[in-house]
Amino acid sequence: MRRVTLMQYLIEQERQYDWVNADLRLLIEVVSRACKAISIAIGKGDLVGILGGAGSENVQGEAQKKLDVISNEILLEANEWGGHLAAMASEEMDKPHQIPHRFPRGEYLLLFDPLDGSSNIDVNISVGTIFSVLRCRDGVCVPDERAFLQPGAAQVCAGYAVYGPSTLLVLTLGHGVACFTLDRESGSFVLTKSDLRIPEDTGEFAINASNARYWEAPVKRYIDELLAGKDGPRGRDFNMRWVASMVADVHRILTRGGVFMYPRDTKDPKKAGKLRLLYEANPMAFIVEQAGGGATNGRERILDILPDALHQRVAVILGSKNEVERVTAYHAA
Repeated sequence: MRRVTLMQYLIEQERQYDWVNADLRLLIEVVSRACKAISIAIGKGDLVGILGGAGSENVQGEAQKKLDVISNEILLEANEWGGHLAAMASEEMDKPHQIPHRFPRGEYLLLFDPLDGSSNIDVNISVGTIFSVLRCRDGVCVPDERAFLQPGAAQVCAGYAVYGPSTLLVLTLGHGVACFTLDRESGSFVLTKSDLRIPEDTGEFAINASNARYWEAPVKRYIDELLAGKDGPRGRDFNMRWVASMVADVHRILTRGGVFMYPRDTKDPKKAGKLRLLYEANPMAFIVEQAGGGATNGRERILDILPDALHQRVAVILGSKNEVERVTAYHAA
């Protein structure tokens, strides 16, 4: 079998699809190099004193880990100078990050969650980086928040890195999903799986059961049916999995099927959900749909939602298509 690196894969995509240009290829390569740097930092952990809290909060009022801050800085510094970006936005920053004037500007916008699942980092559980790429609209010289407020269907590409026993990079350019594994000896991401497909049916679900008392009726109905197992209306047993790292949970679903749920609840009625639309829900929905799965907020397709704020939250139900359709139908009942 021919060994295909990420660079070779992107060049082949550029030759096959006219809209995959050299700037987009460079952008993805730079993001992949940043992910390698984050992987190295995570691997050192307490050896270099980078575990634990940073003593600060992000724009959402969440306590930051040291590695949240480090990962954010790595991605910013890596992507500033290449000339492929118009601006960046991060879950960890209040406002978009402008490209310094000393560097050329490109046509793309990069959004990222630098370290998803960072609450797990101190106990050595898999975490990851999620990213999304949009085109900057014509005529926008200095992209502000409004430039990023595009529906997920407008994404040019999306991906995530998983920092686990192996460091993986999962990527879609809108023509299926590919998975690359970091060869630590050569320093290259190598294609190890192509055209990933999520089974339409599943026997696994992932949800934070500690919020059960706050769930809306459709979600409670669905989960109660799953928990009833073979003695209930579904007539078979289901297994529950919950890592509390979206990257880890979604990667499991992408590998063997399942449904991931972080639904809207009554714990904080003012919030439409827990996860961020632009940094988490949109890129993951794009990947999952490209792998044959489904992704909704319980009421509509996530990729059709028109954002109204940079840090907008949303309910998320994604994974095996038939289960996503079932729980979405319960919301419409």
